[in-house]
Amino acid sequence: MSQPVDYLSQFDISKEEKDKLVAEVIRYVLFKTHHNSGCPIKREELTQLLTKNYHQRNLPTLVINEAIQKLSTIFGYEMRELQRSRPSSTNQGRFSQQSVAEAKSYVILSKLPSDVYKKYVEDDRTAPLTGFTFVVLSVVHISGGKTTEEDLWRHLRRMGLDEKNESHPVLGNIKQALETLVQQRYLQKDKVSGPEGHTLFYELAERALDAPVSDSIKAYIAQIVNKEVGTADADD
Repeated sequence: MSQPVDYLSQFDISKEEKDKLVAEVIRYVLFKTHHNSGCPIKREELTQLLTKNYHQRNLPTLVINEAIQKLSTIFGYEMRELQRSRPSSTNQGRFSQQSVAEAKSYVILSKLPSDVYKKYVEDDRTAPLTGFTFVVLSVVHISGGKTTEEDLWRHLRRMGLDEKNESHPVLGNIKQALETLVQQRYLQKDKVSGPEGHTLFYELAERALDAPVSDSIKAYIAQIVNKEVGTADADD
């Protein structure tokens, strides 16, 4: 809900200035999402955008909240806040409250029903990457939410996805496709030192742990399991 105009007096800006800042945030979020393949946008980025010319402490919160509202009511997008997850091997105690605040980010999700979205909005060219995403996240999920790089590629090679393949007919560079999932914060990488040297782990990150994606992964896995059980019963 929009704040009354007199509420803006504490920020020493007019309604027109506030509306201009809200529009600027919306443009930035939509443009960045499109050009960065849906990678999360850090709250810190939006704060810097808003404090270039204005230095009122609580102004970014006001503007971002109104941008969230307008993205929902006008554009049909949910601007969803994510809290950046940290590798399970990390010592949580060394992070300050400030670093936690800086770790917040946003992604935008369509609020259209899935059947309407698939029919009128979804780009068929992105379907292979979506499928790849679900396959990779499912492998990590059934491994307990974390797996070594070696084990992940072992599973993917069984499906014909080799890390050395730089010209897959649909996905292109397979290794880069996996790195894209890290940039999009579906996965995070963590190098852990051990007696035998360094081991690279892939772990589910905040976007994969967020309820809408997490529920979809579980449904995808259940669908595969039920299909395999049905096939086994038919063979018997």
